[in-house]
Amino acid sequence: MLKCDFLPLSRLGRGKVREMFEVGDDQLLMVATDRISACDVIMPNGIPRKGEILTIMTGLWLGGLPPITFNHYITCDPEEFPPACQPYAHILNGRSMLVWRAKPLKAECVVRGYLVGSGWKDYQKTGRVCGIKLPAGLVESQELPEPIFTPATKAETGHDENISFDQMAKIIGDRKLAEAAREASLAYYKAGRERAKRAGIIIADTKFEFGLFNGKLMLIDEVLTPDSSRFWPADGYTQGKSQPSFDKQFVRDYLEQLGWNKQPPAPELPQEIVEKTAQKYKEALTRLREALINQ
Repeated sequence: MLKCDFLPLSRLGRGKVREMFEVGDDQLLMVATDRISACDVIMPNGIPRKGEILTIMTGLWLGGLPPITFNHYITCDPEEFPPACQPYAHILNGRSMLVWRAKPLKAECVVRGYLVGSGWKDYQKTGRVCGIKLPAGLVESQELPEPIFTPATKAETGHDENISFDQMAKIIGDRKLAEAAREASLAYYKAGRERAKRAGIIIADTKFEFGLFNGKLMLIDEVLTPDSSRFWPADGYTQGKSQPSFDKQFVRDYLEQLGWNKQPPAPELPQEIVEKTAQKYKEALTRLREALINQ
């Protein structure tokens, strides 16, 4: 898997997939690796071209979504990267993005349009999702009457945790800013969901990240990818059960069969699982690229 230790830039951070490097005082270089995680643990082997696919997809979305807020995108063209990056342009090409450096909000902005995952489990127990009361009688994978905003903490290690909107506002320290992030998240999700439908993809839920740049709310990080969202093939959708997906479902299913305890170190993924997962990411990009370019 790609390691970015060769870059002569100061590293700002290393996430599960992306590595971030400082470029001057107000820009960052984000490099997407092929790493893949499950249960918040990074697998020892990655998915070929995954970083490229996520970067290309994010770029397409940032160019195709309505300008609800500012976004951090500057360029994906290595020729426009800092001179220090030029000797490595052939490695960075396709998987790197030069962006404005915003101050991230300390909360994940999650939008749910369908009843699935932890939301489904929560609903079965309480009739609510993250404290939001929903109509009785809903079934697994059912589309909600309206998308709901269910923020979460941003955990540096371990699992993110669902929180209420009031908790999010308290963590951020600015209720009006939290409200703006909530409204922007819902608007971006609705716009993305409609565009994805043209590609035969249902976006069941997604996670956005926002930051402040020069005092203004800015959309940052990846946007509407299979890593930050649940993508389902529309032609196979049937409510009342779990759905096939365009993401790391093969990885999750394999790990469940192993009975892995979901603690590091993670088991190595067989080649068959790697190839099937890579194909799903590729198929999602192929479908979305055509829909977003021809919108």
